[in-house]
Amino acid sequence: MSATREFPAPELARLTLGMLPLNDAAPLVVAVEEGFFAAEGLEVSLSVESSWAGLRDAMQLGLLDGAQMLALMPLSSTLGIDGRRTPMLSALTLNLGGNAITVSQALHAQMQALGDEALTEPLGQARALKRVIEQRRLAGEPPLRFANVYPFSSHRYLLRYWLAAGGIDPERDLELRVVPPPLMVSQLEAGGLDGYCVGEPWNRLAQGRGLGHVLCGSFDIWGASQEKVFGVREAWAERYPDTHRAVLRGLLRACAWLDRSAANRQRAAHLLCVGGYLDVAPQVVEQGLRHLADARGEKGAPGATLFQRHATNFPWYSHTRWYANQMQRWGHLPGDLDLEALIARCVRPDLYRQAAADIGLSSPLDDSKTEGAHDREWSLPGTRGGIDMGPDRFLDGGVFGA
Repeated sequence: MSATREFPAPELARLTLGMLPLNDAAPLVVAVEEGFFAAEGLEVSLSVESSWAGLRDAMQLGLLDGAQMLALMPLSSTLGIDGRRTPMLSALTLNLGGNAITVSQALHAQMQALGDEALTEPLGQARALKRVIEQRRLAGEPPLRFANVYPFSSHRYLLRYWLAAGGIDPERDLELRVVPPPLMVSQLEAGGLDGYCVGEPWNRLAQGRGLGHVLCGSFDIWGASQEKVFGVREAWAERYPDTHRAVLRGLLRACAWLDRSAANRQRAAHLLCVGGYLDVAPQVVEQGLRHLADARGEKGAPGATLFQRHATNFPWYSHTRWYANQMQRWGHLPGDLDLEALIARCVRPDLYRQAAADIGLSSPLDDSKTEGAHDREWSLPGTRGGIDMGPDRFLDGGVFGA
């Protein structure tokens, strides 16, 4: 692809962007390998980090120009509750869904023995886990050990929401740990963990090796669960606005490419593995990515992900507001913050709309929406016509206002 001439030239020609070895890093890899960044006049190299803490540090120290980030990282970094106080923002969501909860085979067998309903629905699974916990407590056994990937992550709060919906107190009934995604499977195999919430391919890999059983995915817990975002430092975005806008255009085109066909998903799995971004067999990654195209707006298989359909890439205030509300629920965020001002600083739909308009995409007219009110496909008005949306129900039927 030749560089696009119709937009202002980016202030920076060479960039280094960070990512973790996960299926949902696909937009960055595709944008590099399929030439979407090059078409914007950008020469981009990707730095594969081993942990979210390492990526956070590299961003806060200015070693990376931008990165695939957990949805709450810009907010927590801006507040200074995660590492150095470094204002950050995101103007684009990279994907919805992609996480799943996996338990050891031994724990799954216990849940099957004690559950009084089929373990096919997330609420039934959580209730069966509660019975296992109660039995272990009566027997004087130590608490189960579950992990998520980072203190300020969707995984932490989706896991807690699922546990609480089943009557489990995450603070009292379990031991919760933080483990980097690439170490989850080895920790499960070694007996250091009984379960975890992580992104693909680390759920499917455990199940494929006979080490674990995948229970439910992000969409089973929250049908519109925001996952990764593309984040930059606030000062960087202000200094290099045309570069930032060019990166957003490249990522938007890559996300659309990923959701266009099953063949593109297969190609992305090849790029992730053969390109050296994930040290996993391509067929494992392909199995996870295959379900993205099969979801058809529904929850699909555990670990299913959307990269572009249903306004995936729009940075909704209401997504961040829900996660922040969960942080406050569990005492991880002060209740007296000016949360609306903070969200408006860290989540930038205005910048998204600029990049989307550049390439003719329709953007939602509002910055927030009601979460959890739809159990089937619906639509909302956009700048270039209506936008088809997918189901967004929470597993407990809750509705979170816009």
